[in-house]
This record gives sequence, C-alpha cells and structure tokens, in this order.
Amino acid sequence: KPKKPSRLPLFVEEAGAEALYHIEESEQFIRPEGADVFVLKRDELIVTLLYETGIRQAELLGLKDSDVDRSIGQIKVLGKRNKTRFVPLSKQMMGKIEAYIKCRNERFPRQAFESLLVTDKGSKVTKSLVYLKVKFYLSQVTTIQRKSPHVLRHTFATHMLNNGAELNVIKEILGHSSLAATQVYTHNSIEKLKSIHSRMHPRNN
Repeated sequence: KPKKPSRLPLFVEEAGAEALYHIEESEQFIRPEGADVFVLKRDELIVTLLYETGIRQAELLGLKDSDVDRSIGQIKVLGKRNKTRFVPLSKQMMGKIEAYIKCRNERFPRQAFESLLVTDKGSKVTKSLVYLKVKFYLSQVTTIQRKSPHVLRHTFATHMLNNGAELNVIKEILGHSSLAATQVYTHNSIEKLKSIHSRMHPRNN
C-alpha cells in the first residue's frame, strides 16, 4: 500500500485544462500585450504540450523539430539520466504543432532552429519564459495556488488515472524509474472517488 504523501499533487480541473486548447481563438482569454498569431500559437503549444504529454519543463525545452514524428503522431523525449522515451500525441496536437512550425518558418524564413519552441526573436525559449506563460494562462482557468509547468504534469497524470489509464502506462509516459513515484497520483483519484461516493451514495443523501 503506497504511503499517503504529505501533500497531494495539485492539478487543474478537466474543464480548465481543456480550455487551454483554445487560447488562440477563444475570447475568454486575456492575451499577453502585443501578442500576434505566432506568439499565441507558441503559447498555446507550450501549455497544451505540457498537459497532453506530462513531460517535464526541461524536456519541453529540449524538444527539436526532428523529435516530432508526424507519420505516427508521437514525440521523442530526452528525460532524466539521458533516457529516451516516446510519447503519443493526439491528432489535434499534431495539427497544432504543424500549424505552429509553419507559422514560425514563415516568420523566420531563412533560419535554422536548434529547438522546436522559439521566442518572438527566433531564439530558443527559456525556462523563465515557459514558467511565465504557464502561470499567465493557468491563472485564467484555475484558482489553485501553484501554477507551474509541474502542475500540468500532475494534471496530466491525474486526468489519465481518473479516465481509467493503468498506472504502468502513466509511469512509462511520465518517464518515472519506479512505480512508487507514479502511485502518488492514485491518492487524487481516491479523493475523487470519495467525493463522488459521498455525493451519490443513498446512505449519504
């Protein structure tokens, strides 16, 4: 039986996480000042990739164009201890990546990029830029206190588990070396089950 962590991983509710896929076209979002189409596509890609794949911030920063396999819809991720893993992407996410790359290449036509995600000047995005973007958009969809890239990793794992994914599958996608690290997310699911049980069970009504 996994021991209960002192603090449950914080996560964004599903409706809030889903809203992140519509940053570019939705009127509900406050936009960063002076943001153009390229910036909005890139910002949306940052937050949705972190949520859809559960990758770490450092892994996101390390992504290159060549890590995106368009034929089967997956990305190659270089994780801790230089271990490589492959993470599947939805068709919607593949579409977002392709639209972003097209927009980026049109904006910087004669440039070779060392990384997938670039700033509005064409250089590699930094850790602080990713953190600021995540905080900026998460503050518009959730009231949880911590709003970091790692919270999106927690959100990915919690939502996968709540929707019936096996712990081992989540472990592989997250790149955890042991199942113990992944088991922390079962507590969020148990809390959810308990709240549904208390609302729905006839003895509690």
